Amino acid sequence: MAASSDPATPNPITTVKPRPRLLAELGPGLITGASDDDPSGIATYSQTGAQFGYGLAWVMLFSWPLMCAIQETSARIGRVTGRGLAGNLRRHYPRWVLYGLVGLLLVANTINLGADLGAMAAALRLVVGGPQLLYVALFALLTVLLEMFVHYAVYVSVLKWLTLSLFAYVGVAFVVHVPWATVARSLVVPHVTFGAASLTVIVALLGTTISPYLFFWQAEEEVEGVKERAGAAPLIRAPGQAAAEFGRIRWDTYLGMGISNLVALFIIVTTAATLNAHGVTDIQTSAQAAEALRPIAGRFVFLIFALGIVGTGLLAVPVLASSAAYAVGEAAGFHVGLARKVHRAKGFYATIAAATFVGALLNFTPLDPIKALFWTAVINGVVAVPIMVMMLLLASRSDVMGGFVLPPVLKATGWIATAVMAAAAAGMFATM
Repeated sequence: MAASSDPATPNPITTVKPRPRLLAELGPGLITGASDDDPSGIATYSQTGAQFGYGLAWVMLFSWPLMCAIQETSARIGRVTGRGLAGNLRRHYPRWVLYGLVGLLLVANTINLGADLGAMAAALRLVVGGPQLLYVALFALLTVLLEMFVHYAVYVSVLKWLTLSLFAYVGVAFVVHVPWATVARSLVVPHVTFGAASLTVIVALLGTTISPYLFFWQAEEEVEGVKERAGAAPLIRAPGQAAAEFGRIRWDTYLGMGISNLVALFIIVTTAATLNAHGVTDIQTSAQAAEALRPIAGRFVFLIFALGIVGTGLLAVPVLASSAAYAVGEAAGFHVGLARKVHRAKGFYATIAAATFVGALLNFTPLDPIKALFWTAVINGVVAVPIMVMMLLLASRSDVMGGFVLPPVLKATGWIATAVMAAAAAGMFATM
């Protein structure tokens, strides 16, 4: 990615124009957390609640500090260096490491895009009828056009407002009967079985909450924010901005991840209280979960659940496509950035379009990515491990981060998160 100056060049800037409003203060972390609850995530949470009841609700509480640490690490890398993860890997590690990690991300994101577009189309068909494949094509075209031709600041504002769609799932949980005492006990008393089914679901839960595309997205959004804000500069050039910026990142990230996991918990609770309680334990997709809720919980719950899938998909699909384009663009040395005009970042926008349309095309093949919704979370859980290792190594190097290497507590939590992800994936493979 080209820039007007080298981020490592000293610069006396120490102040940055303040953000006076709460919504303006929230940004990368909020959008990252909300897009975490994409249709594939909804499928994973629905399957968890339907199959295991409230038994795995504890994973959402357990994973929150781990995902906060990883997402804060990715945000710090972007804000300190003025480059995304792929850009930093390109500067400091061999090409085979860079291309291997970016390749894994691109494959996982493309499958995830196909699954999410298919889920959105299936949910819309349940509500209004009509041809599902046409809806897939229209959703893909709409999201690509918005990313290409809507001004970055406006587009980010739209994404922020789309996060409100997540609260549909909070409301649904209060419409159905939920034994909240049982839920509370499940949150603080972990129920762990070491069978293949439960370990696979745990890996899927961790993979959909600690997902590789979110690492790349949040780091790059910090870079975009530096370019868009008057007086802002990479912290390695403007260390006087560090205290305020790290505070903002922490507040934004912890709140965004908290909302993400709270919504996930409510989806697990809703499907446990309805589907599992009525013996419906085999749920493969988010649309199937919505349809199964109709005779049990009523048309209102069904509508809210189904329309929430569409809303979260409109938020998640651009994040998936953009994170792939950021990684590919920085790896290849393209100009990248949603704030750039299309003619200034042709390779970047071409990657967004290609990833989205290839994902959409998967819905027209026998592969049926709708059925891959749950398994995309499992794939993300496995792919995340090597990317997390490289992130933590990057953020611990003084030649990358200057005086802003990870503090000990954040570094330790990040490595714990990585070890947990690796152990869960290893346990899954060992018992399959």
